[in-house]
This record gives sequence, C-alpha cells and structure tokens, in this order.
Amino acid sequence: MQLALRGDGREMKSHGDYGFPLLISLEHLSAYEMSSFACHWHPELEFTLILKGEILYQINDHTYHLKAGEGVFCNSNMLHTGRRAGSSDCTYLSVTVNPSLLYGYEASLIQTKYIQPVTKNPLFPSVPFTEGEAWGKEVLLYMQQIWQLYQEPTSDYELELLIRLYQIWALLYRHLDFSQQPSLNDARELERLRMIITFIHEHYMDHITLEDIASCASMCKSECCRLFKRNMKQSLFDYLLHYRIRQSLPLLTMGKDSITDISIQCGFSSPSYYTKLFRRFMDCTPREYMASHR
Repeated sequence: MQLALRGDGREMKSHGDYGFPLLISLEHLSAYEMSSFACHWHPELEFTLILKGEILYQINDHTYHLKAGEGVFCNSNMLHTGRRAGSSDCTYLSVTVNPSLLYGYEASLIQTKYIQPVTKNPLFPSVPFTEGEAWGKEVLLYMQQIWQLYQEPTSDYELELLIRLYQIWALLYRHLDFSQQPSLNDARELERLRMIITFIHEHYMDHITLEDIASCASMCKSECCRLFKRNMKQSLFDYLLHYRIRQSLPLLTMGKDSITDISIQCGFSSPSYYTKLFRRFMDCTPREYMASHR
C-alpha cells in the first residue's frame, strides 16, 4: 500500500465526507511498502494514538519516537511521515478531522478564538501526548475512548466522537503558549521546503540536478541542501532516490512494462543503477519484487 499524493505532496484520500468530515482508521506500518508512509500533508487536523509497537513519527523538522500508549497531534497542513522504529511492526489509530467540523461556519467565534490561533500558528506544528503530564494523560484517555467507540459504535456515535474531540481540543488550547511570536524565518523555511518537495514529486521522472531543485526555491545549492537535511533528517539526494524507488513499485506490481522501461519512467539513468538501488532499499531485485506480486 502507498499513499495517493498530488504533485505538491497533498494526500488525495478523502477524510470523511461533507456531511461529517472526520475519518478514523486503524493503520499498520507493515501495510505500507518499505514499512513507512511517504512525506505528505493535508488540511485536516490529525490525532494519532499508538496501540502496539513503536514508530518514528516526523512532523516538519521534529521526529517523535512514540511507543504504545502515546500519541501526537499533527496540525493542519504540516508535512509528516512515519517509519518503523526497529524491526517490529506498529499499529496505530489515526483520527483526521476537518477543522470546520469543530468551528461550524466561517468567522464564527469558535473559529477565530479557539481554532485559528492554533491552526494558523507556525509555532504549533505538533504536540506529543504522554502519560508524564497530567493533561497529556487525559488526552490519551479520550483517544482511548475514541478507539473504543470505533470498535463498538453507539447509536449516537458521531455526537460521542465530537464530545471527545472538543475535550481534547480544550486541553490542547489551554496548554499551548500563545505568548510566543512566530518567526517569519520559520514560516519561510517551511514554504521553501514545500517548494523543494513539490518540485521533486513533479519532476522525479526527469533528469534533474541540484541546481534545478535549488532554483525552484530561489536558493543557492549549499543552503538548499542544508535546509533539506535540517528538516527532513536525510540528504536531498537520498530523498529523491527513495521517492523514485517508491514510485516504481506500482509499475512493477502491474507488470505491464519491462524493468528497463520502468527505470527510465522513474528517472534512473540505467536499469543496472536502478536495480542496485532497489536492492539497497527493498532487500530484493525489481524482478524478484515483480514476481512476488504476480
């Protein structure tokens, strides 16, 4: 399984519908190719509860090592990705909700006083929840109750979910420090990172250079590399190679094209180089992967 993403990295999956824009899903890292989900973003708020195992969950430039019983809040439009922490699988509950479900209509008091000060503030890309803090422990309790509702829906399921979400949001709102002023540099850095990732996602199949990537964000090559490494915890080149390999997997599964054609479609200079990198990332050759999915 892979996430369906637009060229700019926005997830295409629908999180609920117009009538009730909320989605609860039980996820397993092992269900994703490479036991990781690709870096992406979406306008919905996301609350995650780890049910079993561990995960390295990255939101913007911060990586959380979350274990069973812990959780994290990912703010609207934040870049996030997750991968295994060790060799074991991770099972987690994901709750994604459109902010409009909480505030009702545009410019309402709930939106302007309680929602936007969080969603529009670059100082709050994420908040971890652990039992080490009393309020975090309370949030985790409400998350567990949402998990129970998901397993055994009541006749007033939607109302019960909203009640828990309001309780979580009230705790989050009370414990954030709104006295800090966001830095324009932080917002600019995130925007440049988005530009770089968007450029890679839209041009990975082409022959692109570091100069091409840096130019898309109006940066010099050295600063472009530093910014990417600082935020993504991996080199820009490694990210590009990893993304190209990831994009080749559905083509191999379909089995319609040759290994050579697939390598060219995904931006590799030669099938031998593609095979070498594929083995490095996937612990098998493209041909072996293709055969295992027939």
